[in-house]
Amino acid sequence: MGSITKYFTALIVLFSVSMVTLGQSKGFDTSRMDTSVEACNDFYQYANGTWLKTTKIPAEYPSWGSFTIVYENNQNVLKKVVETAAKTTNAAKGSDTQLVGDYYASCMNEEALEKAGIEPIKPFLAEAAKVSSVKDLQKQIAMNHNRGLGGFFRFGIGTDDKNSNVNLASASQGGVGLPNRDYWFKDDPKSVETRQKYAEYMTNMFKLAGDTPEAAAAEAKTVMAIQKRFASAAKAPVELRDSEANYNKKTLAELAQLTPNFSWTDYLKERGVASVKEVNVGQPKFFEELSKMLTEVPISDWKAYLRWIVIADSAGNLTKAFRDESFNFNAKYLFGVQEQQARWKVCTAEVDGVIGESLGQEFVKTAFSPAAKKRMNELIDNLFAAYKERIQKLDWMSDATKTKALEKLAAYTRKIGYPDKLEGYKGLELERGSYFQNNLKASEFLIKRNMAKATKPVDRAEWGMTPPTVNAYNNPQFNEIVFPAGILQPPFFDSAADDAINYGGIGAVIGHEITHGFDDEGSKYDAQGNLKTWWTDADRKTFEERGACVVDQFSKYKVGGDVFMNGKLTLGENTADLGGLTMAFAAFEKSMEGKPKPANIDNLTPEQRFFLGWAQAWAEVSTPQGEAFQAQNDPHAIARFRVNGPMSNMPEFAKAFQCKANDPMVRKDYCRIW
Repeated sequence: MGSITKYFTALIVLFSVSMVTLGQSKGFDTSRMDTSVEACNDFYQYANGTWLKTTKIPAEYPSWGSFTIVYENNQNVLKKVVETAAKTTNAAKGSDTQLVGDYYASCMNEEALEKAGIEPIKPFLAEAAKVSSVKDLQKQIAMNHNRGLGGFFRFGIGTDDKNSNVNLASASQGGVGLPNRDYWFKDDPKSVETRQKYAEYMTNMFKLAGDTPEAAAAEAKTVMAIQKRFASAAKAPVELRDSEANYNKKTLAELAQLTPNFSWTDYLKERGVASVKEVNVGQPKFFEELSKMLTEVPISDWKAYLRWIVIADSAGNLTKAFRDESFNFNAKYLFGVQEQQARWKVCTAEVDGVIGESLGQEFVKTAFSPAAKKRMNELIDNLFAAYKERIQKLDWMSDATKTKALEKLAAYTRKIGYPDKLEGYKGLELERGSYFQNNLKASEFLIKRNMAKATKPVDRAEWGMTPPTVNAYNNPQFNEIVFPAGILQPPFFDSAADDAINYGGIGAVIGHEITHGFDDEGSKYDAQGNLKTWWTDADRKTFEERGACVVDQFSKYKVGGDVFMNGKLTLGENTADLGGLTMAFAAFEKSMEGKPKPANIDNLTPEQRFFLGWAQAWAEVSTPQGEAFQAQNDPHAIARFRVNGPMSNMPEFAKAFQCKANDPMVRKDYCRIW
């Protein structure tokens, strides 16, 4: 049971780039450029200026660019799959067709949603009303977590950071309500307004659930007080990036000392993982505060909070009135989105989210050929070769650390396009009745699957994304890079395009993901995926000093108004962009050795086209609200800074465009790490 905020955050944070239909022979579009702007002054505007001036953001999005266009294209492919499945009413029970078809059909039945009203959540509201003690409250927390309802804190089973062959239960902070803890304590006009809007949203939702205006306003005030107290003990986004600080493995006895008012034994039993004997507590201070709150906050207040969790987390599965109210705050106010997406888009995304493996197989047949996979492997091989050579030649790193870095690089695994092993959905029962119940059943199924990992060894074949996902990732615990078929589309990857464009697009994305294994946090993991020191102290100090250069650079980028980029929050992604682009360029140059130099196209050299490939892939128009939200919450920099930022640190760029030392796109002191 997700939230619309989470959805729109995903649209912003990943590879949010821009696209028109690019020429199949060259892969870039000169009509998008603004050559009245000097490349050495502002390359982002030079590469995209005309397109930026003429492109409007569709009303249903907070931003518009290649990421969203590719996402739209992928959704259109998936639409055919889900609609075909929905028309097949005689599919075998439990088959992919039956699960997809019934889930999608129930989601599309808006008439049934309206007829049901708030009936689906009444049993959960009744449970909240019956809570009369701290023990009851704790049981309710666990029951809600089993259903996919949030609140209080987050809990799951995943790889042990310091023993990557073993699964470990982990608990982390939650319950703050607003996008992050800082929203509760800033006193600038916008932050004050946001809290006011949040109170109005909460009040309106309580009224829709049947409360009087007076009772709704009082409950909203109560819930916000609880959430603010949670926030007071929570860590800020920058602090949450620290893997070492977030690793605090504790026995049940130690947990009892940390949270004397919260029974982990009872909680684990209710979650179906009574065998768990150790839990990693990501933020101990938060859980200390939670323990105090359990007895200091009146039960009546907790009942209001439980009601809110049920209402807010279920809104997307209820009537239009609930969905509208949620949209007005979580999308319109926070992101500047003007219209809700068409229902089929919402439902297709929901199917992909809960049973995406079933959809993925059909998507891959249409959108990702064996030839494309072969070409991706070739590009990855070239990027790894460039990285190896780069590490070997580093003048600031000792031989001892180089040996470990090369060991880690050689141990990298890759996943491309789609999983080789399918988990399937055996045991999941869906039908064409209540969408709310289908969503609940799917949530419970996936949660039980996660809980079952507690007694199983780590499965390194698992994927963290479905095949149609327009994104890629680095998993430091598996020491792997993963590229779903969804992102392996133009303009990121086009087998028919000019090599320079592919290296500047997907090549740099590959380099980006490899570099994540060597950014400020990924570099703390060794070749086996364990959180372990493998650096000499002197090398680590030099590495951090070089990272500080990137922090300083991006902290000076102004987003709009009085909002600036957060250089510390975005350090990992900015390091990955700089390293990825650098390595991709080196790999591209290597690919041209011993061959006739490719001809100029539209008076652009191969080297210039490489940088144009990255820049045009990142062209993006965003709402002011969306950009402000991204700057405060997202570890990725704004698109224009993801172009000009790394390029201004690259002498390769300056040489390609014959930039002078005093040009804006040439930094006096290059930030260079890898």
